[in-house]
Amino acid sequence: MDVVVSEVGPRDGLQSLHRTMPTQAKICWIRALAAAGLSEIEVGSFVHPKLLPQMADAETVVRDAVTIPGLSVLALAPNMKGVMRAVQAGAHRITMPVSASHAHSLANIRMTCEEAIEEVERVCAYRDRLPAGQRPEVEIGISTAFGCTIQGVVQEDWVFEMADRLARAGADSIGLSDGVGYANPVQVRRMFKRLRAGLGDKAGGAHFHNTRGQGLANVVAALEAGVTTFDSSQGGIGGCPYSPGATGNIVTEDLVWMLEAMGLDTGIDLDRLAEARHVMAEALPGEPIYGHLPDVGAEKGFRYARRGPAPEGAGRAASAVACPPLPSAAE
Repeated sequence: MDVVVSEVGPRDGLQSLHRTMPTQAKICWIRALAAAGLSEIEVGSFVHPKLLPQMADAETVVRDAVTIPGLSVLALAPNMKGVMRAVQAGAHRITMPVSASHAHSLANIRMTCEEAIEEVERVCAYRDRLPAGQRPEVEIGISTAFGCTIQGVVQEDWVFEMADRLARAGADSIGLSDGVGYANPVQVRRMFKRLRAGLGDKAGGAHFHNTRGQGLANVVAALEAGVTTFDSSQGGIGGCPYSPGATGNIVTEDLVWMLEAMGLDTGIDLDRLAEARHVMAEALPGEPIYGHLPDVGAEKGFRYARRGPAPEGAGRAASAVACPPLPSAAE
């Protein structure tokens, strides 16, 4: 595939809702997403259940997800204790929340920016001591890299100083995140070019929110800068509970359609993605979900980048479907 769409709905999406999706529904949704061709899914967050009761079942969800063949299972963990829980559950990759905004860092993880970098260094040292084959990759998406609703302007030089320090701390990849929807395409193109020039192979992907309607435009700008991995959330659910005014992630369905229409292979089937959307919607009755493609479907003559023509209307919201069974690694 040309571009990796990394689904974050089961973590970033669900943790921002006031309600809790039942564990079995989460498992069904994740399996439906994998059946649609999503190769990366961030399935949960290892935060204390008192702070995020929506993520109290993270161990159970991760343990099921790692049995899905071909799926890279990501989990978020803000500190060493959470990382150890994620490792014990078997997560393949761990994302750690590090913010370039001092105010946001304190609100989000109760650490200064410097303390967050030190925590990443401790986590990477712990990972390196684990037996071979049990060492998850450590990924960082520097949040509020393009600005912060609490602090305001975030200096770009500070963002890249953090990126360099995180790389030296041992992080496997460092990307840029706009969880508050401040980024614009010119800024995105400039900053990702600088990130890739400074970090080389350790330069990671992009995480955009659509708060001001710039999400997909920012994806195109990041593509022009050489980015090949993008976070998105099915139905656009999600946001940051510590970023006032921030709305949801870019919509997975719309992102996949756009990339395929641009001739970039994602490996994702729009009709199967619509089935996964129905699984999610049934588990969250009445919850607002977004997306243009599910309303109208793919246009007449639409072709996948490498897989040929799709049925007219592919990706339109599906009717009731059963959760698709997937073979587990143990079978």
